[in-house]
Parts: sequence; C-alpha cells; structure tokens
Amino acid sequence: MSTHAKRERLLLADLLEAAGPEAPTLCEGWTARELAAHVVVRERRLDAAGGIVIPALKNRLDRVQAEFAAKPYEELIQLIRTGPPKYSPYNLKQVDEGANAVEFYVHAEDVRRAQPDWTPRELDPVFSDALWSRLERAARVMGRKSPVGIVLRRPDGQTAVAHKGTPVVTVTGEPGELTLFAHGRQEAAQVELEGDKEASTRALEAKLGI
Repeated sequence: MSTHAKRERLLLADLLEAAGPEAPTLCEGWTARELAAHVVVRERRLDAAGGIVIPALKNRLDRVQAEFAAKPYEELIQLIRTGPPKYSPYNLKQVDEGANAVEFYVHAEDVRRAQPDWTPRELDPVFSDALWSRLERAARVMGRKSPVGIVLRRPDGQTAVAHKGTPVVTVTGEPGELTLFAHGRQEAAQVELEGDKEASTRALEAKLGI
C-alpha cells in the first residue's frame, strides 16, 4: 500500500529529473542537484544529517553533502527513488511517513514553484488533512522566531497558533499552502494575510521553519 511519503518521494524524484541538475529551487542558494544531495544525505548518512539541526555538526554535513552533490545527477535521483537503506530508521513505514511526507511535499514544491510556468497542484482531501494534522503539532516550532503573532487558518475556520504575540497576522489558506508558509516559503505560498500592513510584511519576511 502506497503512503503519502512514498508518493511524494516518487513525485520529487520525477520533478528533479525533469528540471535538470542546474534548475533553481526555492531553497535559497540551492540548485536541484544540491537539493537532491540534501535529500539523499538526510536519510543515508545519519552521521552527517544531524548537522541540519545541530550547529556543531554543520561543517561535517556541508562536506558530506558536497561529496554527494559531486556524484552523477542520475545516481542521486535513483537513490531518492530507491529510498533509504535497510539499516536506516527511515526504512520503517511509520518513521518514513512521519518524517518524510511533509519533507518531500515541501521539497517537491521547492522544485515546482521555482519554475516560471508552475501551476497550483490540487491535493486530495486525505493528504490535506494529514498535512494539517502535522502542522497543528509543529506550528509553534515553525513560528518560534516570528517577530509578530501568527495564526494559521484553514478555509473551514480551523486554526493553529504558530506564534503568540501582538500584533497578530492571520494567514488563511489550504493546508498545503499553510505548510509551505510555515516552512519559510511565505512568498511562494498561496495564502491571504489579515493584519496591519507592517505586521503582514514582517510575517512574510520572518524566519520560519525548523
């Protein structure tokens, strides 16, 4: 049975392949090749992947990621499609779904939305609800550095507080768009902001995400 993570993994691999190694992405400073290397290192080199969240390990992460980025692009794409090795915790279905469904969705959109001719992608309701469920749990972590209060709101009225504070900016959109907003892709997210102009600008420029 396919999971959200498996589906998004294959979509990400297809998008990276179609875009080509030098294509831009929404990850600042990263080409498609560098994004592909990041994805591979994250689940295949756990000894280095800690640098994503631990500053002391960042130099090691950068070195290992550069080594992978130097590999043939087709090999990186195949490693993403193949998935994690058997010894990796990401090989467990629950871990893969919990850690990768959102990760691969965001990175797939990083590739898609960096292209000039991209079009909105309609997500199925089950996946949208899954994204919202994750966002509800992670919102405060994502919004912890915001200089203004941020409330994320679905069109049906459900809300999640990303940051307590004043003034408050309410960000309304579908779960997929709110997920991108909370992961620091504010400019690329199709959302509506309610709040005074200065606060809204600060919310758009805030350093959101992990």
